[in-house]
Amino acid sequence: MTERIVLAYSGGLDTSVAIGWIGEATGAEVIAVAVDVGQGGESLETIRQRALGCGAVEAYVADASDEFADEYCMPTLKANALYQGHYPLVSAISRPVIVKHLVKAAREFGATTVAHGCTGKGNDQVRFEVGIQTLGPDLKCIAPVRDLALTRDKAIAFAEEKGLPIETTKKNPYSIDQNVWGRAVETGYLEDIWNSPTKDIYDYTATPEFPPAPDEVTISFEAGVPVAIDGIKVTPLQAIKELNRRAGAQGVGRIDVVEDRLVGIKSREIYEAPGAMALITAHKHLEDITIEREQARFKATVGQRWAELVYDGQWFSPLKRSLDAFIEDTQKYVSGDIRMVLHGGQAIVNGRRSDTSLYDFDLATYDTGDTFDQSMARGFIELWGMSAKVASGRDIRVAGK
Repeated sequence: MTERIVLAYSGGLDTSVAIGWIGEATGAEVIAVAVDVGQGGESLETIRQRALGCGAVEAYVADASDEFADEYCMPTLKANALYQGHYPLVSAISRPVIVKHLVKAAREFGATTVAHGCTGKGNDQVRFEVGIQTLGPDLKCIAPVRDLALTRDKAIAFAEEKGLPIETTKKNPYSIDQNVWGRAVETGYLEDIWNSPTKDIYDYTATPEFPPAPDEVTISFEAGVPVAIDGIKVTPLQAIKELNRRAGAQGVGRIDVVEDRLVGIKSREIYEAPGAMALITAHKHLEDITIEREQARFKATVGQRWAELVYDGQWFSPLKRSLDAFIEDTQKYVSGDIRMVLHGGQAIVNGRRSDTSLYDFDLATYDTGDTFDQSMARGFIELWGMSAKVASGRDIRVAGK
């Protein structure tokens, strides 16, 4: 029986050429698997037909958009996860769901190997292969660009030689990955980190310098998950899409960062994540009034570690699973409404309310009705500073000898 290889298929040049390239290099039949994570663009049927036209023996399409929003974007939101304080894990959280469907397809079609289109310099090769090792430990992995010397020039020449049904061009210098949680752009002109991004690289966001009128939006949450926008019930996917549209129109969520890749190099990345950044901002402000102080402080540390694990391809790791349990516990009372204004590239919260709030007006007010006993402050300060006071006295005593 001829060996079969499942290929993570995007419909682009590299993965389209990889179908035939893998076939010639290994003699195996290729099954192309496309996963819809809300990336938009071409229809999945168009992508499926292209894969067949490029020589795939099967082309499998998985609609995972709601699954991605519910099971991958929402945990990211609950963690307020921003890698290095900037990046909302746009590509990193899509890889585990894609891996899940790749392994499922390998089982269904009797494949022994899974292939992906990543290079040897990026993070995604790790995310794909660690995930495949975890969910399908008996499966082998290959990366045509990395393992079979498939460069872009060779891909274009191969496509032209074989007359493949794809647009081949050398004019687009950028590498782009997108899904409903955001969009990532790298390489080309952007590799000189002094160069400003040009307007043509953006798609999810409008130029914030000339915004439309301010857009005020109220986002309702239940246990950390958005459930309504301006009083209209939404699913997580609908919430992300609606805020992509509205925050994107205001230029919210543009990120230009040089980040530390897992493989040890620094890389300049441009991200657009209007919905994700608006939701994270709203969610964090709701946590500020519903999560107890020490729990909130520790959660910030957990969220940072969670983001690092996910960025590093450890979605299925025991530690990440344990952190999930802690984060989920913190969300018990994160319910209520956040009002924010979207305008000129910013999402600014200007109102919050919750039935589970820890904000006590009578304790906080400086006006008549204040229930805070200020006489307790003097003794509190004496005790709070006691250890530092004793240590300072020791320092003076030792220095005087």
